Amino acid sequence: MTLLLYLIVFLCIVYSVLSVIPSLSKNYPVLKPKIGGLTFVSALIIMVLSNAIMWSEPGYQYFVTYPNGQKSAFMSEGYHFTWFGKVQSWSKYIDITTEDVEDDDNSSMKPVPIRFIDQVTALGYPSVRVQMPTTEEAFIEVAVKFRSQENLVSMTLIPTIREQLVNTAYMYAAQDYISGDAQSFRQTFEEQLKDGSYEVRKIEMADTLFDSSIQKSNREIKEIRKKYMVEKIVDNQGKYKRIPNEISDNHILISQVVLPSIDMESSFKKRLETQRDESAKRQLEIQRIETAKAAQSRILAEGERDKAEERVKREKEQVSSLIAIETQLKQEETNKKLAKIKYETAQLEAKTEKVNAETKAYANKQLVNSGLTPEQKSYWEFRKDSVKWANISKIKLPEQYFSGQGNGKGSDLLQSILAAQIATQK
Repeated sequence: MTLLLYLIVFLCIVYSVLSVIPSLSKNYPVLKPKIGGLTFVSALIIMVLSNAIMWSEPGYQYFVTYPNGQKSAFMSEGYHFTWFGKVQSWSKYIDITTEDVEDDDNSSMKPVPIRFIDQVTALGYPSVRVQMPTTEEAFIEVAVKFRSQENLVSMTLIPTIREQLVNTAYMYAAQDYISGDAQSFRQTFEEQLKDGSYEVRKIEMADTLFDSSIQKSNREIKEIRKKYMVEKIVDNQGKYKRIPNEISDNHILISQVVLPSIDMESSFKKRLETQRDESAKRQLEIQRIETAKAAQSRILAEGERDKAEERVKREKEQVSSLIAIETQLKQEETNKKLAKIKYETAQLEAKTEKVNAETKAYANKQLVNSGLTPEQKSYWEFRKDSVKWANISKIKLPEQYFSGQGNGKGSDLLQSILAAQIATQK
């Protein structure tokens, strides 16, 4: 656009010069002095406007120095009056990356050598996006102080980023970094870029390593190592003490921080591989032990199950025996109660009979004492004779007898004699 304006101004000046030459104006009626004068004035106006007005592109902010020494800044895009001031463009956002090359360009740097608190060295590959100050006063101060964006990047941004990464590494142990503190490491690095470095103190501790196998319960000390940690210092208000850096002092904003990788030294990598292998072996041994314990538990559980089944079986048998015994005892007790009842019943019956007999005897005695009537005497005589002859009829006499002359069979005469004799006995 500027080149086109200068070309137009140059053509206007040529036209004006040609129009004032009489010979040319006569031969070429187009070349008129009046038109040439107007063209010359227009060219001057265009030249003035081209140096007094500028277009601000998006993504940039401009530092302007006027002929009288005053300074200003254009922070937004669009047309602005420069009034013949000198304009210097600055990018609103500056990306600083890490490149593993010999020569650094204006926005890249070499990998940063760092050392963790446990003396492990590594290379850091940070990528940082910074934003220029958003106020005119802060931006003008940075523009005056560093004179160009290239100076700002090379003299302040890259050295500060490297310094803060080194300070951050000093606050962590390499073992902790690979064990899960990588996110905390990146966050601390970003905080120190934004607000300045933490004031810290180093604390030394003894870390005891025990040499014991998995099967042994008694542990033996294998090695005592020194372990270090960093503690942030707090002021009287309970806030962390900070050491400002060039980025925070100049009101430059940190827009984004990326720390994709930390390349540890080879000896530490080998140590990690050894630890990984030992850990894998240990995990395998633990799995084997757990499997053996599970098998042992299963065997014990099966044994307990069999014991429980046998116990239940025995208990059932005992319960059956006890039930049978209890049933028998109850039956015996019932029989005893029945026998007692029968005994008591028999006693009652015997007592009843005795009472009846005694009553009857008493009655008979009273009757005897009082005397019988002729009818009663006849009745009892009849009863006595009836009983006697009933008993005689039941007597069986021997069918054979022995005489002095030899054996002989019984005769009816003998039976009749014996019967008569008995009958006559009272």
